[in-house]
Amino acid sequence: QWRFAEYGGGLVQPGGSLRLSCVVPDSTLNHYALGWFRQAPGKEREGVSCISSSDGSTILADSVKGRFTISRDIVKNTVSLQMNSLKPEDTDVYYCAANLVRRLCVTEFRAHEYAYWGQGTQVTVSS
Repeated sequence: QWRFAEYGGGLVQPGGSLRLSCVVPDSTLNHYALGWFRQAPGKEREGVSCISSSDGSTILADSVKGRFTISRDIVKNTVSLQMNSLKPEDTDVYYCAANLVRRLCVTEFRAHEYAYWGQGTQVTVSS
């Protein structure tokens, strides 16, 4: 059973930046769209960004547009989430996962379509 590995979280001041990375098995990026989600205790998992396997196109949630960027490195089998201008409301545990239904991302982040969730990495934005 695959389980992705996320890393790069930490404590950062408002306005700061972090770069999250997710290591995936070989060929994953060629076959599945990859998504980043976040979740706070007691809340539903929220889709943040997605990158398509078919053409590398990306989707960003409205709450992070203009601040976050998703990218992939097929050689290194890594998907990254560059987070700039962080806000306290970005504080969450961030997860990456593979969409087993689609190769092309859609604006609706349907968490039930995703699998191979990692343990997550904590991002805390606080002064």
